[in-house]
Amino acid sequence: MHPIPRLAAIALCVSLAACASAQPAPSASYVVVRHAEKASDDPRDPNLTDAGRARAQRLATWLKNEPLRAVYATAYRRTQQTGEPAALAHGLSTTTYDAKQPAEEFAAQVRRDHPQGTTLIVGHSNTAPLIAAALCGCTVEPMPETEFDRRMRIDIDASGRAQLTQTRDR
Repeated sequence: MHPIPRLAAIALCVSLAACASAQPAPSASYVVVRHAEKASDDPRDPNLTDAGRARAQRLATWLKNEPLRAVYATAYRRTQQTGEPAALAHGLSTTTYDAKQPAEEFAAQVRRDHPQGTTLIVGHSNTAPLIAAALCGCTVEPMPETEFDRRMRIDIDASGRAQLTQTRDR
């Protein structure tokens, strides 16, 4: 075998091995967050504070290069206002979901309706970790009432395997 074809064969083998060992690209991603900081203007349905609006805008910026296909939020102003900047930046409207719907049922619906691209889900401290856990089939730590900065991302690969990544908005 001549040196050039031999080098080409080696390069091809190395390339194929790299492809075989690489993680499959996610076919769907779900980003689950709690609403941003809420004001005390209404005890039942408060708006976001200035800090909360700034956090919602940072979330939209963080998602700007994502193939965002849907934004879900409960009917409360604070969740709607948290998801709105991301929805507007992608030309989407926010879909309202029932905060009392069981997490497993809601997660199954979202996975069925959005099997590709990225979906943003805005919930509450007592629902967001449960939704993330239902989406990934894993354990997610509870969220204290004082926590507003956790971003839970569940990537589902083409074979259906889920991976949870948690980051913070700082």
